[in-house]
Amino acid sequence: MPAAKKSLFKETPTQVRATKADKTTEIAMQIAEKDARDRAAKTEKLRALRLEREAAEAAEAEEAAKAKPAAKKAPAKKKAPVKEPA
Repeated sequence: MPAAKKSLFKETPTQVRATKADKTTEIAMQIAEKDARDRAAKTEKLRALRLEREAAEAAEAEEAAKAKPAAKKAPAKKKAPVKEPA
């Protein structure tokens, strides 16, 4: 029976299986590393754009503040106390 079993099913060496698994693992790791690099690049790009926008908004706010003369506020008038009906 062992002779018939060997002829029906081919035995695969464990090294071949490990090699396939190693290749699969290596490819999966390469994909994950590429995704991480892409994500980091996108984050850096968005951070740079955000900082640029914030700097532009701050410059516009300063120009707007310089353009408007500082108006002096009149002192607030005191309201007469309201008497409640008894």
